[in-house]
Amino acid sequence: MEATSMKQQEFTLASVTDLTSSSSSPSSSSPVSATFSRVNEVTELRFHESEFGFDLSSTQLFKLGPLQFMCVSDRSDSIKEDSFSRGVVIKFREEKESKEFCDSFEEWTTNAAGKGSSSLANGTVPDGKSKFDNKIEAASAKMYFHYYGQLLHQQNMLQDYVRTGTYHAAVMENRSDFAGRVVVDVGAGSGILSMFAALAGAKHVYAVEASEMADYARKLIAGNPLLAERITVIKGKIEDIELPEKADVLISEPMGTLLVNERMLETYVIARDRFLSPNGKMFPTVGRIHMAPFSDEFLFVEMANKALFWQQQNYYGVDLTPLYASAHQGYFSQPVVDAFDPRLLVAPPMFHVIDFTKMKEEQFYEIDVPLKFTASVCGRVHGLACWFDVLFDGSTVQRWFTTAPGAPTTHWYQIRCVLSQPIHVMAGQELTGRLHLVAHSAQSYTINLTLSAKMWGPGANQGGILQTSSCKLDLKEPYYRMSQPQVYPVAQETSAQPQDIQIQSDDLEEIELLQQNANAQL
Repeated sequence: MEATSMKQQEFTLASVTDLTSSSSSPSSSSPVSATFSRVNEVTELRFHESEFGFDLSSTQLFKLGPLQFMCVSDRSDSIKEDSFSRGVVIKFREEKESKEFCDSFEEWTTNAAGKGSSSLANGTVPDGKSKFDNKIEAASAKMYFHYYGQLLHQQNMLQDYVRTGTYHAAVMENRSDFAGRVVVDVGAGSGILSMFAALAGAKHVYAVEASEMADYARKLIAGNPLLAERITVIKGKIEDIELPEKADVLISEPMGTLLVNERMLETYVIARDRFLSPNGKMFPTVGRIHMAPFSDEFLFVEMANKALFWQQQNYYGVDLTPLYASAHQGYFSQPVVDAFDPRLLVAPPMFHVIDFTKMKEEQFYEIDVPLKFTASVCGRVHGLACWFDVLFDGSTVQRWFTTAPGAPTTHWYQIRCVLSQPIHVMAGQELTGRLHLVAHSAQSYTINLTLSAKMWGPGANQGGILQTSSCKLDLKEPYYRMSQPQVYPVAQETSAQPQDIQIQSDDLEEIELLQQNANAQL
């Protein structure tokens, strides 16, 4: 049926509340009528008595309960120039009326758009490709959302008590940033951070989750009724959905391996640009990637030995050696994810800062980090070790969360890029290089690493590069090695006297407190 031939439809509502006006309030004693119609080639939904009108080509309907819905549009005939969008909460007297209204809404919006749309439990999302879909391949996105739509993976993250305890502490210690404020939870997952925000006194929390976990989040939040009345779960991508109001606070857990894996940080800053009020808060606020060269003979031998299978010249009568070089290169293209002993570091670490409040989405597409270290011990450098930390810059407490070696282990562990050709260094020798990260459509990065050792000793300032080694790795395909730091025998220690390297992180003094938080959660 074409929109031009559709007859005007009218519904009687119990009340309408304008979310963009602080003075509006429900009016149960004076019912409001809602009318679907087409006027001057514009298909609209108009709320009489209250004078709210919505262009249905840009309107979404969100179900808050059996009798309560939220209607949101980014265009309205009465919208002010400095407003973000128009939103109203509508209530019905009977569930039958609400169902008939929803059916009509879907029919009228479909015709207004001139094409079909995908109906979701929380509203409608256009069929056209979004910004997310244009830069991320469909197969990767499908696997990603399937993974995070499963409770067992959410449980794995919830049981990371260092992670969950730090988020809880950062929110509760900064209640003044949340009390009476509008909060958007970006990639809400199970909804745990949304509930932390509600516990801290948030006026309202919009929990945005694109995977099937949104349905579990609704169920979990509904089971906590004192919080549920202030939390709305929206199933959809940040790039696609609309909200009825600006946010005072964004909260999210967008960090992946090496901080940037999974490319959710881009979604985090898109949410900032779309929904955060000027001078709004972001939890977390800043991230840092820490890097240091390491020496680990056991790991290097382990990686090299994996390819020995392909050195067999008579494998059931077949010579496998033509593939040995490719297999060797393949194993060294895998970043190693594990927790290691910080005494394996051969130089003090450096870090690269990513400010989530200022970073543009496009700046995540390619990240270039110049490297410069001074070796503290003699030995062979087998690669570059990396970890990250993030700052929750609250008004009351500034809290750091770290994944550093030597700190309590998290589900991120640490990551190491192993060189197929190690570099020999002496104490005091300078190491330089480059860590170059290039984003790809499988929601990860290609890592290009180069390390060089300059000449050391008398006359070194007259010489150039002595040794150089490089490698190319795919952050999407890591080697998950172990869950806890390995105890190394004395035999691996270099001839020089080993010394502890100071880990550069602002919250290592808080480790004891984090452990107490973790025990409290248990």
